[in-house]
Amino acid sequence: MSMAGRDSPGSPTVAAVVREQTGFAWSRAKKLCIDGRVTVDGERCTDPAARVSPDSVVAVDAHRPKLRPGALARDAIVFSDADVIVVDKPAGMLSVADEPGNKDTIGNHLRPLLRARPGTDPGRTPILVVHRLDRDTSGVMVFARTAVAHRHLAAQFKEHSVDRIYRAIVHGSIEATRVETQLILDRGDGLRGSYGHFRRPRGEPPADARRAVTHVTPLEELRGATLVECRLETGRQHQIRIHLAELGHPLVGERVYIRDYEDKPIEAARPMLHARLLAFTHPRTGARVSFERKPPADFQAMLERLG
Repeated sequence: MSMAGRDSPGSPTVAAVVREQTGFAWSRAKKLCIDGRVTVDGERCTDPAARVSPDSVVAVDAHRPKLRPGALARDAIVFSDADVIVVDKPAGMLSVADEPGNKDTIGNHLRPLLRARPGTDPGRTPILVVHRLDRDTSGVMVFARTAVAHRHLAAQFKEHSVDRIYRAIVHGSIEATRVETQLILDRGDGLRGSYGHFRRPRGEPPADARRAVTHVTPLEELRGATLVECRLETGRQHQIRIHLAELGHPLVGERVYIRDYEDKPIEAARPMLHARLLAFTHPRTGARVSFERKPPADFQAMLERLG
C-alpha cells in the first residue's frame, strides 16, 4: 500500500472513503475492511481507521471472499498499557514480515484491535518488536509501545532475565534433562544445530556460535509421545526445536528438525509448541509481571488424541 499521506490528520480513513463510495452505514463500511473486502492501491487493507492519501485508489468488492476468520481475536490482547502490549499469538501468524509487503503479521493485526479499545489514541498505536515466536508456535509475546520500553525489554532478553516457559508434545518417552550446547547456523547439512552434534567437532566452536540452554521436564506420558515443559535459560532461534530433536525426541508435527528421527513420526498440522508463560520486569514501574495462557484448541486436541 502506498504510504504517502497515511496517518495525516487531514487524510480520510479507509472506512470513510468506503462509506462515501457505497453509501453504507459506518458499521457496514468498517466490516467490509475487517473482512478483507477493501483494497487500497491494489492491496487489502483490514484496518478501517487507516488513513489514505488523496491519490490512493480505494476499491470495494462486497462479494470478495473474507479473510480467514478469527486471525486475531479480541481477547488475544492479554495486557496493554502505555508501555507494553502482551498478546497471545495464534499459530500460523508471523511475528514480523518474512518479506517486504507481507501484512499478515501479528503487529498489523493488533493495530485495529488497539484502536478499538477505550481510551486508546487512534492516531498513536506504535508496536515495537522485542522478540519473536516462530510462525507455527502459539503463545504469549510482548511488544513495546515506546522506545524507552523497547530498550528496557530488549536488555532483559539479552541478559536472559525474562522467564519463558513452553509446553510441547514430543515423540517418545523423555526424561528430565538440562541441555547446553553451542548453536550454529549450519551444522553441516544446511540446518541449524548444535556444534559437534551432526559432525565430529574440530577445535573450538566458530565465533558465531551461541550458547543455548534448555531445561526439559516431562509432565505426562502419552501414546508414543510425552507432554513436556521447556524452560529457556537462553532464547536462540529454533532453540527448543533443535534441542528436542537432538535428544531424539522431536516435536510432534516437526517438519524441519526431524531428519534423524528413525521411528514413524506422529502427524500434526504444525509443530506442537506453545509459549505458555512470559515474565519480565515492567520497564516503567519496575514491578515483576507474569502472563500465562493455556495452549490452543489444536494442541489440546492432540493431547486428547494421544492421551
